Amino acid sequence: MHRQSPPESVHALDVQGLRAPDVSFWVAWESEQPVACGALRALGGGEGELKSMRTDADQRGRGIGARMLEHLLAEARRRDYRRVWLETGGTDEFAAAHRLYLRAGFVDCGPFGSYAANPFSRFMTLAL
Repeated sequence: MHRQSPPESVHALDVQGLRAPDVSFWVAWESEQPVACGALRALGGGEGELKSMRTDADQRGRGIGARMLEHLLAEARRRDYRRVWLETGGTDEFAAAHRLYLRAGFVDCGPFGSYAANPFSRFMTLAL
């Protein structure tokens, strides 16, 4: 994200952010190599936010990101969340992520929480 967006538009969690008590983080492994990751942040009120979804560039196109997304959504349902939100890059470099989220039923929405509208972000939501 740092290569595609200016610093003020990068909302990825750093290691400290991933360790926050309201964040759960998963890594998908193949052999002994991490190939994808994703996080779920509790927002309260029966809602959550998808964070830090990434698939290793060499592993893209194999469905690993879709399986990680399925896992995060299953966990959100297990927690009885009614809705999940996400912020992702808004530029063409994020087109594969946009397609993934749209296929899963996400729809575009406005900024949520403390996010502000900017040309480098796309906001999406899914009612569970």
